[in-house]
Amino acid sequence: MARTGRPRGFDTGQAVDAALALFWQYGYESTSLAQLREAMGISSASFYAAFSSKEQLFEAVVQRYLSTYGQVTAVAADEALAPREAIEQTLRRSVRMQTDPSHPSGCLVVLAESTCASGNQRVRDLLADRRAWDRRNMTACVERAVTRGELPPGTDPKALAAVFHSFLLGLSTQARDGVPAADLDASVTHVMRVWDGMASALHPV
Repeated sequence: MARTGRPRGFDTGQAVDAALALFWQYGYESTSLAQLREAMGISSASFYAAFSSKEQLFEAVVQRYLSTYGQVTAVAADEALAPREAIEQTLRRSVRMQTDPSHPSGCLVVLAESTCASGNQRVRDLLADRRAWDRRNMTACVERAVTRGELPPGTDPKALAAVFHSFLLGLSTQARDGVPAADLDASVTHVMRVWDGMASALHPV
């Protein structure tokens, strides 16, 4: 009789890590169930017993990513940091993570949706929610800076946050295209001058 269920030695954490690498490299839509089962080293029966569906596996992968690699953007929510520093650290840490050769380049939350069909709305919403979380944290940074008198009172928090968030999202494409980390890190210096230029309006020469 054929064996069903999880094979002996099956490790859910290791399986999720293997799936993470595939989804990160190829995106949600382009990663097949056959590729996933092979990389995870489990049978079809074991796959469905553990994860029920590709979509549920992807949700587990996203949670693993956010609790590890994705923590680089959590610094934007750290109110112990000065607002400008929180945003700059978010961008610089993202550059380092997204160009690290030990794993696929870019950001899973950005790149996994690039091949995602419109029918996979739950997957698209999952990724959009995380991006919205980063955007809200950046907006909160700008709002704190205005309240603290570090940016002009007429600053539009959502608009300025969108500048930095759009830059953050763009890092994924640049990293995937092989732009060197040093170049991307230098570009952070340039984009932060947007903040500095606005701050300088508080103290005109």
